[in-house]
Amino acid sequence: MTLKLGRRALIATAVAALGFSTPALADGHKVLDSIHFLIPGGAGGGWDGTARGTGEALTGAGLVGTASYENMSGGGGGKAIGYLIENADSNHGTLMVNSTPIVIRSLTGVFPHNFRDLTLVSGTIGDYAAMVVGKDSPINSMADLMAAYDADPSATAIGGGSVPGGMDHLVAAMVMEAAGKDALGVKYIPYDAGGKAMAALLSGEIAALSTGFSEAVDLANAGEVKIIGVTSDERVGAAPDAMTMKEQGIDTSFVNWRGFFAAPGLPDDKLAMYQDAIAKMYETPEWEEVRARNGWVNIHNSGDDFQAFLEAQETVIGDLMKKLGFL
Repeated sequence: MTLKLGRRALIATAVAALGFSTPALADGHKVLDSIHFLIPGGAGGGWDGTARGTGEALTGAGLVGTASYENMSGGGGGKAIGYLIENADSNHGTLMVNSTPIVIRSLTGVFPHNFRDLTLVSGTIGDYAAMVVGKDSPINSMADLMAAYDADPSATAIGGGSVPGGMDHLVAAMVMEAAGKDALGVKYIPYDAGGKAMAALLSGEIAALSTGFSEAVDLANAGEVKIIGVTSDERVGAAPDAMTMKEQGIDTSFVNWRGFFAAPGLPDDKLAMYQDAIAKMYETPEWEEVRARNGWVNIHNSGDDFQAFLEAQETVIGDLMKKLGFL
């Protein structure tokens, strides 16, 4: 099964094409004095890395004066969304990072809000998914993982930093289905954000981890984990030895978008400044360093384009989840 995301051969969920825009060159002038990033999960996860990497690039390039960060775990991301909505008037200096789960978790009723309850600022990057095992695991490839699963499905648990039926679970199910296994038979163990899921892998609680590529690449390059499959069409430069799923005969691909949202009722002039700063960021060497280090793909769509994409993804992911029995 292949999930496709937009143009330029970017992968994702057979969703509508993303709206790409060409950002203006950063002129070195500060656009905003400060940004406060609200992160709906714990430290070490993909949301955390995206917010901190974006803040690093914006401040390093001089587009934003200062950046601050706040991790607010809980409710599969719902706690942070609720906080942003309930305290909208005092949060006009805050950007919340989110990604595909804001669509998935609204569909499954994990929390009552959805992206329409927020101000849509900008989609910014894509992150491939990866299947990861511990450095001492006897599993060295997707074929090894499938053999272990066939031998003892209940002892071959796959963990993830999202709720059951969430994105990491969905990716694991897609991979297993594409490999000819029963997607609903996978023993999936959820953790609150990628950092805790990675800790569970390293401690041996789970046999493999379904996670974002950017969350695994540094540990893989340090020899702490092994990436046994990536959901990209071609190998990613940040970890060139990591094989794609397709190389191993598993015909599936996926990329998780990540982007930023603001409180409802954000004044138009403040929204324009956020969008201007993010657009200019793409042309800076500071951003390219952050992007390449994490193995991200540039995906830039803001305003109406962002809303159109999210609405299309909501439809396609909903249909896919029904097919897999998650809805």
